Amino acid sequence: MEKVIVLPGDGIGPEIMDETLRILDWILERDSDLEIETEEYDVGGASIDKFDTPLRSEVLEAALKSSAILLGAVGGPRWDDLPVNHRPEQALLKLRKECGLYANLRPARVYPALVDSSPLKNERASGADLLIVRELTGGLYFSLPRGIEGAGENRRGYNTLSYSREEVKRITEVAVDAARQRSGRLTSVDKANVLESSKLWREVVVDTVPSDIELNHMYVDNAAMQLVLEPRQFDVIVTGNMFGDILSDIASQISGSIGLLASASLGDSKLGMYEPVHGSAPDIAGSGNANPLAMILSLAMAFRYSLDAPDWANKIEAAVNRVIETGKRTADLAGEGEDFLSTREIGDAVLDELAE
Repeated sequence: MEKVIVLPGDGIGPEIMDETLRILDWILERDSDLEIETEEYDVGGASIDKFDTPLRSEVLEAALKSSAILLGAVGGPRWDDLPVNHRPEQALLKLRKECGLYANLRPARVYPALVDSSPLKNERASGADLLIVRELTGGLYFSLPRGIEGAGENRRGYNTLSYSREEVKRITEVAVDAARQRSGRLTSVDKANVLESSKLWREVVVDTVPSDIELNHMYVDNAAMQLVLEPRQFDVIVTGNMFGDILSDIASQISGSIGLLASASLGDSKLGMYEPVHGSAPDIAGSGNANPLAMILSLAMAFRYSLDAPDWANKIEAAVNRVIETGKRTADLAGEGEDFLSTREIGDAVLDELAE
């Protein structure tokens, strides 16, 4: 029996999770070979409101014993004034760290039917299809020392950017595996002309990538520019935590809507955490206008990487593609004056395509 931990979270998280669980239940009703049970918990701001902590120990324990974690979204303005170590986002960071989820896979593609929605000109956006492999548990977000100290004019904040050889080697190996399943091209992004940590990064990448992979290197500032100028030149990008955070958000906009982008956070075991790239969008929470497709595509990634059911991953992705091709749109994808479907209606449309 596979156990899936469900963490709806905050803002639109519960709404998009509802549609995703409808699809999961539909699949389980029709596939007797799948033995999956779900357990749902509060996390993030919802957990702070109820339990005064963004992540309870029992939730972390359940996650560590599971095969997959489905996470909606965490955070929102109502918790912004809390101390940093007590804010909703700490749940996400702790889950990644404690579960050993050091590799974040973020695919970004431009659907042919949505090329006009991309902020890039059609000739630049059309055909763009790339994967960013981001190191997730090291680098500037986790390295020590860090802190704020002093008072008045002497007050200062500081963080440390540090990577070990093993941290770089293991994320590079994940990227190599991904590149082999795609076109065999890999771009490593760093800032080796300035940062010692990036000099080590590049050294280890060169030592790790085998000869059957086409490897090139790019400084992060140039990579950001190239993603906008010619995104089609990229296939798989591997980079550190902070650089990956920034570049994946840039890549997400190329597709025309962040509401379409899923992600998987993986480690050395089969356990993975699956979540949309977008945030909790509290401004539209409860309106019925949230786009659930990124969360649904995250479920597809869970089937592929943690639940040993790649056929269902392919079927979900194909269903979403057909929904888009047939012109069905959520509010974020509709043009000015165009009709759009509610969160529930777009979930219904995906179920209809799966039934076909």
